[in-house]
Amino acid sequence: MTTITNDTNWWKTASIYQIYPKSFCDSGSKGTGDIQGIISKLDYLKLLGVDAIWLTPVYQSPMIDNGYDIADYYSINPDFGTMADFDELLAQAHQRGIRLIMDIVVNHTSTEHHWFQSALGDKQSPYRDYYIWKDPVEGSVPNNWQSKFGGSAWELDENTGQYFLHLFAKEQADLNWENPKVRAEVKEVISFWAEKGVDGFRLDVINLISKQQDFPSDQIGDGRRFYTDGPRVHEYLQEISESVFQKYGSVTVGEMSSTTLEHCQQYSSLDNKELSMVFNFHHLKVDYPNGEKWTKAPFDFNQLKQIFNHWQTGLNGKGWGALFWCNHDQPRVVSRLGNDQEYRVEAAKMLGASVHMMQGTPYVYQGEEIGMTNPGYTSIEQYRDVESTNMYDIMVNQQGVSHDDMMAILAQKSRDNSRTPMQWNGDEYAGFSKGQPWLEVAGNYQDINADNAVEDSDSVFYFYQKLIQLRKEVEVITSGNYLDLYPGHHSVFGYQRQSNHQTLICLNNYYGHESECVLPKEFECEKAKYLLGNYSDLDCDVSQHQVLRPYETRIILLEHSI
Repeated sequence: MTTITNDTNWWKTASIYQIYPKSFCDSGSKGTGDIQGIISKLDYLKLLGVDAIWLTPVYQSPMIDNGYDIADYYSINPDFGTMADFDELLAQAHQRGIRLIMDIVVNHTSTEHHWFQSALGDKQSPYRDYYIWKDPVEGSVPNNWQSKFGGSAWELDENTGQYFLHLFAKEQADLNWENPKVRAEVKEVISFWAEKGVDGFRLDVINLISKQQDFPSDQIGDGRRFYTDGPRVHEYLQEISESVFQKYGSVTVGEMSSTTLEHCQQYSSLDNKELSMVFNFHHLKVDYPNGEKWTKAPFDFNQLKQIFNHWQTGLNGKGWGALFWCNHDQPRVVSRLGNDQEYRVEAAKMLGASVHMMQGTPYVYQGEEIGMTNPGYTSIEQYRDVESTNMYDIMVNQQGVSHDDMMAILAQKSRDNSRTPMQWNGDEYAGFSKGQPWLEVAGNYQDINADNAVEDSDSVFYFYQKLIQLRKEVEVITSGNYLDLYPGHHSVFGYQRQSNHQTLICLNNYYGHESECVLPKEFECEKAKYLLGNYSDLDCDVSQHQVLRPYETRIILLEHSI
């Protein structure tokens, strides 16, 4: 049995595995994943070597937004199982030395939450001030703020004539963090799960909890500048950290919407007064030309390198970031930035190395470790994601985009690309379920699956296993500074990590042709050695002139004399 250590900084050398429960593993035949399914795969995760699992929300929810609309913070959604199942998962994970991080949503609740149901239609309700209500302005909405899911961010409560704020779906009412009772409720919720032994929390859109209190209309935008990284957000986070996170030693990762480096330096400050680390998404918009998501476009390679450089150098010595390519809202990275056909294995390994050798805590999204691809759906009927089907309707039926063009856009950009069932084996439905899955399995599951990966010593799985292990063995990966070696190179992303005792270089060819680069002069010595690569025939001696094959990665270490 492996036990959980008491190291409070465990997360700095850790790798964390994200589980989207609905698509991970079904213990029966209902076609949706569940907690017992997760338990059945813990040995697989132990073999991979991850230190913790992060579960997207498993609370009671009407599932308007995949569980990010919580109706009861204290109960488990029956679709996923029971509280007894959750307790078993926590115990079984801990027995294997795997920690558990819960997703918590406290910017808003479901409109089915009993707080909101009490507040609706009753200005005298003790819960009315738990939410943000405003009178009409000139007979209409209080201001012109837009929901991130489209349309106005205000919804009318006809019985009282007031509007409530929802930055997301109209079924997700924003909480009023100005009310100290709301902050007390949030502390109680998080304490409940921490008392159970949960090791940490991923805090959904946490930088949106503080709104500018005069709620002005936005003459130049959609309103986000009045609630993103808002006026009291750092005060609120310090309050909850002191009361709960620090008390329980919880690791915390904040999802940051449209944030800035300067705010993230404070959110994740090394004094641990707010959060342990932050997620930002700027690097995942490099295939959004002029900020436009819904278009088929190549990624901007130089912009990608610039963004990594900005965040790596900006957080070094000041804060801590989460490192990731994929999650339940992003397409599969090997299809997005790599090559999911001829060079799928090489590209998947190269992309993994690209982020795992940076400073921060890597997050591996289910299936990434076996090189799962976008499914390549060809029919709109195959999609389930409400954002995707809405955009199809808008762009094809209202804007005149052709069906074929829109299908090509969805094949690149849809959130369903990452939500297809986890591919466990070559059996029917990829071993995900004994019944028909809620979302169609990718057609390549007989070739790309976990069983095949575990049996193949040269698979993407074992490359990820090595990346995860290197983070624990090579100190410079945690502590070293960052230098972009080839900022203007047309195809090589190469960076250097340096500490007092070690220098590490990670070279990555992002394209399907040979590319050349030259190492810094100090690497022209016998002490430099290859740590890891995705082609099996690397020479033992490191040469200054490097010729990288298609999608090749090379990790090189130089130990300094003390």
